[in-house]
Amino acid sequence: PSEGRLTVDGEDLVLMGVRETQAYRRHLGFVFQDFNLIGRMTVLENTTFVVRVMGIAPTVQRRKAEQVLKWVGLEHRVDADPSELSGGEQQRVAIARALINDPMMVLADEPTGNLDPDTADGVFSQLVALAKHHGLAALIATHNPALANRMDRTVRLDHGVLTPS
Repeated sequence: PSEGRLTVDGEDLVLMGVRETQAYRRHLGFVFQDFNLIGRMTVLENTTFVVRVMGIAPTVQRRKAEQVLKWVGLEHRVDADPSELSGGEQQRVAIARALINDPMMVLADEPTGNLDPDTADGVFSQLVALAKHHGLAALIATHNPALANRMDRTVRLDHGVLTPS
């Protein structure tokens, strides 16, 4: 940042080295607007990608994936290819992937931007409910005021300055 501090769990990330920053990334889940699913991987493989990279045992990976896919209602699609899924289903896989490492915080960048209004509403509701149920902080960037107003707290980014809404 050009000013201020960026802290996670009281630790200033700007002052950390690469190894320390990577350790803190394990406590974050990311949901992107465009899903970022890997086409040559199944739903299960896309979901376990994060914990696979972290070196988690395959049996634990599968158990955790089955759990988070159940949370998002896709436990029956573990062997599906991402191209076989609707946009809402793809985003729910992305949410499951963000939750598989038991993060403290989920960062979501326009997580419903590529979805029709009804699907967006359902996916957003599910993301917020999961965050609340699991005691996660959720930082969600959205241009949709109706969705933003459903959060506990909102701020506006106006010309690079954060202000309370």
